[in-house]
Amino acid sequence: MRAGRTPTVVRLLVLATFVVILNETIMINAIPRLMDSLRITEQSAQWVSTAFMLTMAAVIPVTGWFLQRVTTRQAYAIAMGVFLAGTALSAVAPSFEVLLLGRVVQAAGTAVMMPLLMTTLMVVVPEHDRGRVMGNVTLAISVAPALGPAVSGLILQVGSWRLLFVVVLPIAALVTLFGLRRVENIGDPQVSSIDWLSVGVAALGFGGLVYGLSLIGDSGGRAGLGIGIGVAGIATIAVFVMRQLKLQRTGVPLMDLRTLGHRTYGLSLALMSVGFLAMLGSMILLPLYLQNLRGLNPLETGLLVMPGGLVMGLLGPTVGKAFDRFGSRPLVLPGSIGMVLALCGFTQVSMTMPYWQVLGLHALLMVSLAATFTPVFTLGMGALPPHLYSHGSSMLGTLQQVAAAFGTALVVTVMSTRTSHLVADGVAAVPAQVSGMKLAFVVAAALALVTIVVAAKLPNRITGAGTQDHGSADADPPADGHPGRGEPVTANET
Repeated sequence: MRAGRTPTVVRLLVLATFVVILNETIMINAIPRLMDSLRITEQSAQWVSTAFMLTMAAVIPVTGWFLQRVTTRQAYAIAMGVFLAGTALSAVAPSFEVLLLGRVVQAAGTAVMMPLLMTTLMVVVPEHDRGRVMGNVTLAISVAPALGPAVSGLILQVGSWRLLFVVVLPIAALVTLFGLRRVENIGDPQVSSIDWLSVGVAALGFGGLVYGLSLIGDSGGRAGLGIGIGVAGIATIAVFVMRQLKLQRTGVPLMDLRTLGHRTYGLSLALMSVGFLAMLGSMILLPLYLQNLRGLNPLETGLLVMPGGLVMGLLGPTVGKAFDRFGSRPLVLPGSIGMVLALCGFTQVSMTMPYWQVLGLHALLMVSLAATFTPVFTLGMGALPPHLYSHGSSMLGTLQQVAAAFGTALVVTVMSTRTSHLVADGVAAVPAQVSGMKLAFVVAAALALVTIVVAAKLPNRITGAGTQDHGSADADPPADGHPGRGEPVTANET
């Protein structure tokens, strides 16, 4: 690979990932239309998002094994083919149940794309150029969720919710056909068995935890049930962890936990999860504030928060180049501090806060996340040896879904509990909701303080996988004794 140039395979995977992530957020504004069209309650309509997260949480743990077993082209074809099938099914869904099935199928395809992109990037891009390329990846995956609500708001102005899928379908089909013509195989797949008990336990554990957290944040008064299911999910995850530790000694684990033996990867994982939690919490609270309290329509809300997402994406390449040149500390520590300051600013929301101030605070939050996410992900994945790349990216993807569910449940529960108590004490509904929202942002800001502590512990650079970190996992070979997928490709060869 020539210096300063992004490999074609990475560009194509970024394009495909952009399409599937845009689809993930494009349904945010469609809930009222679904309720009217399919005659369902708000709680039922929320399942178009909840089912997506549940499926992602259940499928992503399998992607580490899956990506090592198939070629790059096969993984791409399967992921995009499944996504297209789910999109077509959703577009023609005659009932809510069929729509839900379509969303589940879509999520199964989406779950493969991000780990595939990140694993391929780590294999084909030399270490000294990863920051720049990761910055370009951030440009795509940050702009997509930012555009989602605005695009859906515009489409919903002129047609039904089915248009959201009808518009995505031909775009995804063209991307798939173009990609199949140009995507090249990276490395060699390895033949390995899969422990189906681990697959079932992972699906029940991570899926149960995400479902339980979604019920805690539900307005239907099912918090008690959600806590019970969440605790059962955590217990099942503990069984999954013990099973993986056993398989690491005797066979091939579904999710290789030796990634956590690398201190830098573990710290990066913690910071990314908390940062993702804070981002998703704000993404839930801001539309509620702008639409329910300030009276903006979905399109206006999408346009107001879009600049922050666009700035985050456009800064990605710049942040990546800065990371390659200066390392992580000049970016991650200020980024973590900026994240906390932005969330602290949101604790002052009111019925009279100027819209430019809302836009400014949201932009500060997105810029801070841009300065944090690209270096931290590159640093964490760079600390792993090649045979653990797919497991590292799948573990990050799984925890992102859990963090998304936890962040949503936490802020909604805090807000609704505070609001209910104030209303019971005789406070008017609107001031009570504003007070509840303030407290929710206080909790998010307090959690974000953790990122500052973790950022201070991260090294500035990785000198090489297995040399900078000193966990027991550093010297471990692949569990089955075979080189991992893509391991023959080194920085010098690319």
